[in-house]
Amino acid sequence: MLAKCNNNPNYLKMECGLPFSTYFSALKIKWLMDNVPEVKEAIKENRCAFGTVDSWILWNLVGDKSVHLTDVTNASRTMLMNLKTLDWDDYLCDFFAIPKSILPQIRSSAENYGSINSGCLKGTNITAVLGDQQADLVGQLCWEKGSAKNTYGTGCFLLYNTGNDIVYSTHGLITTVAYKFGNEKPVYALEGSVAIAGAAINWLIDNLQFMEDIKDCEEIAESVKDTGDVYFVPAFSGLFAPHWNATARGLIIGITQYTTKAHIIRATLEAVAFQNLEIVESMNKDSGINLKMLQVSGGMSKNKCLLQMQADLLGIPVIRPSMTETTSFGAALTAGKTIGLWDLKDQKKIPIYNETFYCTITEETRNNKYKKWNKAVKKCMGWDDSSEPIRKPFWKRIGGEPFGLLLTFGLTLSIGYLIYKKT
Repeated sequence: MLAKCNNNPNYLKMECGLPFSTYFSALKIKWLMDNVPEVKEAIKENRCAFGTVDSWILWNLVGDKSVHLTDVTNASRTMLMNLKTLDWDDYLCDFFAIPKSILPQIRSSAENYGSINSGCLKGTNITAVLGDQQADLVGQLCWEKGSAKNTYGTGCFLLYNTGNDIVYSTHGLITTVAYKFGNEKPVYALEGSVAIAGAAINWLIDNLQFMEDIKDCEEIAESVKDTGDVYFVPAFSGLFAPHWNATARGLIIGITQYTTKAHIIRATLEAVAFQNLEIVESMNKDSGINLKMLQVSGGMSKNKCLLQMQADLLGIPVIRPSMTETTSFGAALTAGKTIGLWDLKDQKKIPIYNETFYCTITEETRNNKYKKWNKAVKKCMGWDDSSEPIRKPFWKRIGGEPFGLLLTFGLTLSIGYLIYKKT
C-alpha cells in the first residue's frame, strides 16, 4: 500500500488526519478482504457489515439489523472518513478498494440512535455515541479551544481541543474529531500518546519487586525530597513522539552509592511527567496556542506526587476532578444534552469539584531538569543497533513493530469487526 503512494506514510493525512497504520481500520479491512475467503464471499453476497465497536454495540442493543450506525469520533479512526465532509470519502474508499456498502451510516455524537430492545432498559433511547478518549474530553469539560485533558493509565492519552479548526500535526500527533453535537459544527482535536506510564510502575513491581502494590508508590516516592539526580527513560520498545527512534532502550542514569529504590521510584514518576511535557510542547507548536491548564484523569491521576511533578514540569495548573469516571460522565453529559436535560455551554453549572496542583518550582529549575532529561534521552539512543531508526511515528511503520505494540500503545481504540448477516 505504501508503494502505491511513493512510500509516503502521510499521503492520505489531509483527507483523514491519520498516517498509514495497521492500527486503524482501513488496513485491517483490506487485509481481511484479501486473505479471508469467507469475507470476500460475504461482501460479494451483500451480507457483510463492518464497523467500530460502537457499531457492534448498537447493532445488538437496538436489535434491528437495519441499524448499522456509527458516530463521527469513531469513524474518524478508520482512515475512510473525510475530516471536512464527515462522510465516507470516495477517494479513500477507492484507494483501499473497500466498498461503501459494508460501512455504517455516520451520525453526530449527540442524537437518537434508537431504543434498547430487551432487558431491564428496554425502551430506553440511546442518545449519545463517542469514542472513549473523546468522551473523556467532554467529561473533563474541555469544551473550549485550547483546552486539553490527559488520561494517565498504562500509557497516557492527551487530547487538545482545536475548536472548529482542523490542525494537521508536523510533530507526530494525529488529527481527530473531538465531538459533534447534533447540527452544531464539529469540534476537532490533536491527540498524542505516551507509550509507557503506569506500565513503568508495573515493571518496578513485577520485574524488580521494588514494592508489593502500586498503592505504595506515592508514599515511597515522597520519602525522598527528589530523585537524587537519577533519571529513568522507560524506552522499553524504543522512543516515540517526538524522537521516533527504535534503537533506544530503557536507561536509568545518575545512580550513586546513595541511590535507593525510593529515588528510582520517584524518577519513574518523573519520567511520566517528562514524556507528557514533550507531548504538550508538540501540541503547542502544532496549534500555535500554548496550553494554559491540563485536566487529568485515569488510574495514575490518584497519585498526588505525580500530579505535582506534572504541574512543576509543565509550569501550568494541573486539575483533577472529583468525578473520576470522566469518560462515562462525558457520554452521560452528551446524552442529556441530546434530550434537552441541560445545556453544555456553562461549565460552572456542572457539579464537579476540582483539586488543582500549581507549579512550585522556578523556571530555571524546570529548565535545568528538562536539560538533564534530554541528555538522558540522547544517551539511550542507538543501543539496539539491530533496529532501524524510527524516522516517523511508530504507527507509520507498517509491520515494523509487532501488532501487539500498536494495540497496547495506540491512540483511541478503534476495533474492527465483521458481522455476517443471515441470508
